[in-house]
Amino acid sequence: MTPAPDISESEWTVMEALWDASPQTASELTKLLRPTTKWAENTVRTLLTRLVEKGALKTAENSSGTRTYLPAVKREACVRAEGESFMQRVFGGAAKPLLVHFAQNSKLTAEEVRELKKILDQSLKS
Repeated sequence: MTPAPDISESEWTVMEALWDASPQTASELTKLLRPTTKWAENTVRTLLTRLVEKGALKTAENSSGTRTYLPAVKREACVRAEGESFMQRVFGGAAKPLLVHFAQNSKLTAEEVRELKKILDQSLKS
């Protein structure tokens, strides 16, 4: 898998659909996405082309010439890249203000707090 490219919100929607189930054709994706996005097939094809150009997707053709699309990058790599980009833009790359912000402004359950403490404790050990 290649490094995570910078993808837009619309492109992220397409990637999510393909991370859930791939390979898919442009027509299949349009049918899947239309109820929530109202996108025409041309819009989906434009997004697919951009994602292929960025290296986020790869294509394959079957014997009848139908092109299918599948992820060339893992979801986790894109999530990591988005998180780093957000932290850089909004918090100047500093993790502490980001963590403080989310701890103060999120409704965390007791289980989520325990899990975060465990992760932070592990980061001190490494």
